[in-house]
Amino acid sequence: MPMIMGFKVQNFGVLKDITLGKLWNQQNASPLTPLVVVIGKNGVGKSTLFDAFGFLADALMLGVEEACDAKRGGFDRIVSKGANDPIRFEVYFREAPKERPITYELGITRDARGRPYVESERLRQRRKGERRGRPFSFLDLQNGKGSAWKGMSYGEEESEKVNVELPDNRHLAIRTYGALKEHPRISVFRDFLEKWYLSYFTPNAARGLPMAGPQKHLDIQGDNLGNVVQYMERDHKEKFQDILDRIARKIPGIHRIDTKRTDDGRLLVRFNDKGFQDPFFAQQMSDGTLKLFAYMLLLEDPEPAPFICIEEPENGLYHKLMEPLAQEFRAHATGEKNAPQIFVTTHQPYFVNALTPDETWILEKGADGFAMIKRASDDPVVKSMVGEGLPLGSLWYSDYLDAR
Repeated sequence: MPMIMGFKVQNFGVLKDITLGKLWNQQNASPLTPLVVVIGKNGVGKSTLFDAFGFLADALMLGVEEACDAKRGGFDRIVSKGANDPIRFEVYFREAPKERPITYELGITRDARGRPYVESERLRQRRKGERRGRPFSFLDLQNGKGSAWKGMSYGEEESEKVNVELPDNRHLAIRTYGALKEHPRISVFRDFLEKWYLSYFTPNAARGLPMAGPQKHLDIQGDNLGNVVQYMERDHKEKFQDILDRIARKIPGIHRIDTKRTDDGRLLVRFNDKGFQDPFFAQQMSDGTLKLFAYMLLLEDPEPAPFICIEEPENGLYHKLMEPLAQEFRAHATGEKNAPQIFVTTHQPYFVNALTPDETWILEKGADGFAMIKRASDDPVVKSMVGEGLPLGSLWYSDYLDAR
């Protein structure tokens, strides 16, 4: 399963210039872990960091102008205050543990009429056998014009460099050329980005009554919760029962969850409580129960997304469920084949208690009003105290963790 080893954002809201993990030109840094958790107070930029991933996903699907406008209010609302340079993203990822990492770089700015467009876009990777030097650019465009290499290798006899020009520089080159079989290396990153899952789950959406019909994957708001339950019941009956058994251990009283099809073809999710003869429907269940159930379904997806983002999972959940939920995330984000990488933002100390310093990043605002970030394991005192058995969340609650 692909995994992000490092991520850099510049001029995106309060994220003037932050880096998480390892980049191609910062090889001494440690890569991101399979489970990445960013902690911080309200207003420090956690939601903006979450949205940075969402912006990249939207830019691929919609184009950069619509990504700026949709839910974000336009380029001027998302660019850092006072910034004259483009908004920039850098994603350093590996396709598989033994594969050479690939770097994706994207720069977005405005034209003379104020419309956002792709100023620069690049994919680079070291040639086979190379361990030093600048990685080779196998896609490199400036203002919609540049070059791309065909084939699985590049800069060698069996590959071919071609000049390329986008018909519309408001759309990403990886979307155009990643769809062509002549550019399989470009397709690797496009496919990876296309499969990202950002959870915008809302319990009210999950309480809706969708039309019956099995669906394999939970959508971002969770309004097809019943359809996924129906699919799991039908195609993964034993695994689904295991999910229900584990949910029952985490939510006292719930011992069975199933679906019922109404006369007009809609789907109801039923929760059976041990103390009651008749089941409760999703419309009657608490926000926390629905949320926990949705997360469990998401994690148990037989074909999970390679990269899953979840913002503040603690909202609506009982505090004693926090540590088990964090442990559940880690149990699935193993770094092994077919296991997702999970990125979480939180301000819940009970959740943080279950984390290691390597998994935890502290986000704060500096004196200039822009965010700064630091890995908890970079502080030797914190690392030592956790080694002595002190929970990380308790240290954060006691103000031992900061990004300075």
